Amino acid sequence: MLKAAESPPRLSTLVVLTALSVVSLNLFLPSLSAMAADFGVDYAVVALAIAGYLAITGGLMLVLGPLSDRYGRRPVLLAALALFTLASAGCALAGDVWTFLALRALQGVIVAGWVVSLAVIGDTAPPKEAASRIGYLSMAMAVAPAAAPMAGGVLEQLFGWRAAFLAFTLFGALGFLLCWGDLGETNRQRSAGILRQVRALPALLGEGRFWGFALCMGLSTWAFYAFLAGAPRVAVEQLGLSPALLGLGMGSITAGFTFGSFLSGRYARRCRLTTLMLLGRLVACGGLAAGLALFLSGQAGVLTFFGAVISVGIGNGLTTPACNSGILAVRPEMAGSASGLAGALTVGGGAVATGLAGAAVESAS
Repeated sequence: MLKAAESPPRLSTLVVLTALSVVSLNLFLPSLSAMAADFGVDYAVVALAIAGYLAITGGLMLVLGPLSDRYGRRPVLLAALALFTLASAGCALAGDVWTFLALRALQGVIVAGWVVSLAVIGDTAPPKEAASRIGYLSMAMAVAPAAAPMAGGVLEQLFGWRAAFLAFTLFGALGFLLCWGDLGETNRQRSAGILRQVRALPALLGEGRFWGFALCMGLSTWAFYAFLAGAPRVAVEQLGLSPALLGLGMGSITAGFTFGSFLSGRYARRCRLTTLMLLGRLVACGGLAAGLALFLSGQAGVLTFFGAVISVGIGNGLTTPACNSGILAVRPEMAGSASGLAGALTVGGGAVATGLAGAAVESAS
């Protein structure tokens, strides 16, 4: 019988949990048309499995972080993985679209893999070391969702759309076993009760440093969401790119983020958090300013467009781990709550940024 872990987890375990929390969003993306045909509904209905899922995970971040402050990181992660595994199996067996969407909503608990992993790092490492570890987690957040649709397309081609959810079931079960054997409890300052946590929340919200870190991370990420919403139309209508070249260009910001996260993982131990944050913003804004200047001077082109955006990815990769580390350190006894609140702010603001960017591109066309 697998022995329950009593010591802090290896970084590789947190990387696996982070990757699982993000591939759950889009592994089955290539199968949406097949799912709509199988369930006999419009494409827009099954697309709720993506849009609705994002909204639900944003709300769950506000719940799972505080729960891990109250009951501990280990039980919350184990419960989330168990629910995710059961919900995934239900999705694979669902006979109608509404049952599927309800179970898909329950899958959203796997966002604990990211939110609680951040809190675990905050429990076990000082700020500079935490920023370095979060840099490596951020690499998983970049690489996993980029590779997931390709794997999902292969699964759908070979076995049908339900294979993706059977894969989720397997991943969830293996993740549960991994956490059971490697993730000991790290929260040594559990809150005395939920009501006491609620009363303590205004103190966190009143911390200027929390808002500085959270808004810096949020604004950085919102630029990425705005790019995702507006770039496809600009690239096709203004630059005349084919779908294949568009896909390659869209991946450029992810490649930049991966590189920037690697740099954070490698050098965060040697730098102040604010230095990394400012460096990331200088890289991002400098690249965008250079791209804008070239466009205004008549040098518009594919390399100009996507080259400028790569700088956003690199800058975000430098900034985000430092911001997350700072968020966790503001009030260590509320690391889970702070992580969840900042994550929800980032996701919610990203949804607004996506809508505004889409509207802006539409009005300019």
